[in-house]
Amino acid sequence: MKNGISRRDFVKATAGVSAAAMLSRTGGVFAAGSDKIRVGVIGCGGRGTGAAMDCVRSSPNVEIVAMADMFNDRLDSSLAELSREVDDKVSVTGDTSFTGFDAYEKVIACDIDMVILATPPHFRPMHLKAAVEAGKHIFMEKPVAVDPVGIRSVIASSELAKEKGLGIVAGTQRRHQKHYRDIMKRIHDGAIGEIVGGQCYWNMGGLWVKKKQPDWSEMEWQCRNWLYFTWLSGDHIVEQHVHNLDVINWAIGSHPVKCMGMGGREVRTGPEYGNIFDHFAIEFEYENGARVLSMCRQTPGCTNRVSENVVGTKGSAYTDGANGYIEGPNAYKFEGDSPNPYEQEHADLIESIRAGRPLNEGRQVAESNLTAIMGRMSAYTGRALKWDWVMNVSKLDLSPEEYEMCDLPVRPIAVPGQTELI
Repeated sequence: MKNGISRRDFVKATAGVSAAAMLSRTGGVFAAGSDKIRVGVIGCGGRGTGAAMDCVRSSPNVEIVAMADMFNDRLDSSLAELSREVDDKVSVTGDTSFTGFDAYEKVIACDIDMVILATPPHFRPMHLKAAVEAGKHIFMEKPVAVDPVGIRSVIASSELAKEKGLGIVAGTQRRHQKHYRDIMKRIHDGAIGEIVGGQCYWNMGGLWVKKKQPDWSEMEWQCRNWLYFTWLSGDHIVEQHVHNLDVINWAIGSHPVKCMGMGGREVRTGPEYGNIFDHFAIEFEYENGARVLSMCRQTPGCTNRVSENVVGTKGSAYTDGANGYIEGPNAYKFEGDSPNPYEQEHADLIESIRAGRPLNEGRQVAESNLTAIMGRMSAYTGRALKWDWVMNVSKLDLSPEEYEMCDLPVRPIAVPGQTELI
């Protein structure tokens, strides 16, 4: 909180991390499976704490040694929970726990091999850049950016990681879930023929919300209540529905080339819900002409649906978090066990690091992430959009001018037909 810095200095500081970190342990080669992997955690909310536990439970000889969060209370509660649940795999001390906007630099400069990035999504591109430049392997939660400028940064960092032999795995855990992988293999082997369309959904009730406290600045409130501010979360189509869009891109084997969307703010209208929408519906079109309906909603009291359906010339394939099957001439249903994907994604990353063949999912998740961002931009503005323009031309950058606990104004709620396309 005392470490307020300008946006320019915040971004420039990542370059300095590299030099300092070169004096510490780097993400080098692990010749033996028993070699200890020392992990730092940046972002100590519920998902960061959960990811840390998933990481140390996924593989032998993995230890959490450094932690960072913007707020002391979040750091303390996360460390207390880790100590209760996986105490023998945590060796964080006062010298390796940090708070403030610049706390990420201090974790990266510690004696670590791998870092977990789990802050609000806005910060992911700059944290990823710093970690890659410092030679660390990375697990990063989805989404990985909230705007096209951030996506370009993530892709550039992912390419640099590839050159440096560093691993990057993202929190799109369906890519590591056994029944999803089984169904996808069959799709790619031609079980449903050429894909011509599909649907994907994340329709659910409400999530947690934090009302502003008298002693919080506007910046502190927005960062604590980050789900509801587009600059921090990307809106729920980006923060949550990206999972389903990633499955669709995975099945088709590419990103969409255009989209047209709509959405609004019908139920969550109070100031505690910031400036995001509560429902979206987007039509995505792919290079081969396939059209996919995307729908997401966070509205209590309505029917829930979280799933994907892909339609081909020879049948269709259905997937959700617990189930997967194919209908048509090549009908099939997955019947086996599907291990915890939240642990499996860490196990796969660590195994690849120790084998000297690090996984790199950076571009893959960036493209799925941009799919969601493109849909949001279309819904916010009311404009049909093309992928090439969003990826290569759009100058949309939602970053604030200053990173300090100040009275940051809330951006206006988007109005289709009136909100400017940037």
